[in-house]
Amino acid sequence: MNVLLFGSGGRESAFAWKIAQSQLLDELYIAPGNPGVVEYGKCVDLKWNNFNHVKDFCLNKYIDMVIVGPEDPLVNGLADYFSNTQALSHIYFIGPKKVGAQLEGSKDFSKRFMARHEIPTASYKTFRKDQVQEAVDYLKTVEAPYVLKADGLAGGKGVVIHEDLNDAIIEIKEMLADEKFGEASSQVVIEEFLEGMEFSIFVLTDGNGYFLLPEAKDYKRINEGDKGLNTGGMGAISPVPFITKSIFEEVKQNIIEPTIKGLSVDKIEYVGFIFFGLILTKKGVQVIEYNCRMGDPETEAVLPRVEEDILMVMKESATKTIISRTLKVNKQTALTVMKVSGGYPEKYSKGIIINGIEKNRNDDCIVFQAGTKMEDNKLITNGGRVLCVTGLDIDPLNARKKAYALLQTIKFKGEYSRHDIGNDLGIK
Repeated sequence: MNVLLFGSGGRESAFAWKIAQSQLLDELYIAPGNPGVVEYGKCVDLKWNNFNHVKDFCLNKYIDMVIVGPEDPLVNGLADYFSNTQALSHIYFIGPKKVGAQLEGSKDFSKRFMARHEIPTASYKTFRKDQVQEAVDYLKTVEAPYVLKADGLAGGKGVVIHEDLNDAIIEIKEMLADEKFGEASSQVVIEEFLEGMEFSIFVLTDGNGYFLLPEAKDYKRINEGDKGLNTGGMGAISPVPFITKSIFEEVKQNIIEPTIKGLSVDKIEYVGFIFFGLILTKKGVQVIEYNCRMGDPETEAVLPRVEEDILMVMKESATKTIISRTLKVNKQTALTVMKVSGGYPEKYSKGIIINGIEKNRNDDCIVFQAGTKMEDNKLITNGGRVLCVTGLDIDPLNARKKAYALLQTIKFKGEYSRHDIGNDLGIK
């Protein structure tokens, strides 16, 4: 099979690494990719939103399968284009159409979906930009902390939590009236605060059956102890020690299966990954959010544990022949630590030389590049989240030691990483 993978981050690096191991693979193209994926496939200068160029490329390269890493192409209808274009409709496409992608693309859509299908989640109310005063009045009726979510995509930065009512009122005015997150905050969801331990579950579905992937826990805040600003993710771990078999069963019965059934009932065609952002509360497991793709950096911890041919299971999804089951995984712990540019997630510099990556090759400790590029034969930073390292070991503590030991050998000016990934789970 000839495969086209869209994306350039750590998630896509992990997919490229895994896809390259498939017996079904002939050629892998990554658009645009990054310097770290060139050993797995060919990077191509192809923009997903230029649909005509994508069509020409797929036909010229005899592409058999398209896999979409990030959410933007899905929310903006790339899957619909393939389905509606006769010359491309034979190509296997991993990712939902525009309507299904609204599970991530609109917080209000996903909350209404969960309410319809009795999927446990926080209580909420949605406000438009012409309802600022109504939103302020509503905030005064709910208990702190105050959770405000931009309805649309905001690059992982659209969720704000305030302890103080006055701060929350200022925030809701900035989000709605001042368009703090642009079009993404033309609607804002005010949501009940849920307290508990967060984790993530992932499935690959054909709209009827599903493959259950390993669970993971990520670390979103920039500072240690889960403090500071939200980021795209500073680290992840899989498996999650506190997730027991009974919790898994609860998630399957109360969340995963009602979600898949709900898509069918609502006549929403869905082929691709669903990310369930979950929280274990005193009332049981509840849904914080859906994503219409795999998470980042969770993918970098999850895929190294999957023991099956990833293209084979994706083909079963695309051909709608899934018989629901759990994928075979190894018993190792995968612990992922991200190294970011100084100043991230706010202002940061690019173009800083990275040293040390070329020396590091190890089967049980993998470097996944993200915000990098080559310039004058030198590897330089090209984003906020620059790279991550995943350590693997049957002993979680050893997995952690491997990841941090390798991470320390990769250097660039102004670098920053959290040193407490796994600490809250007793891995330290």
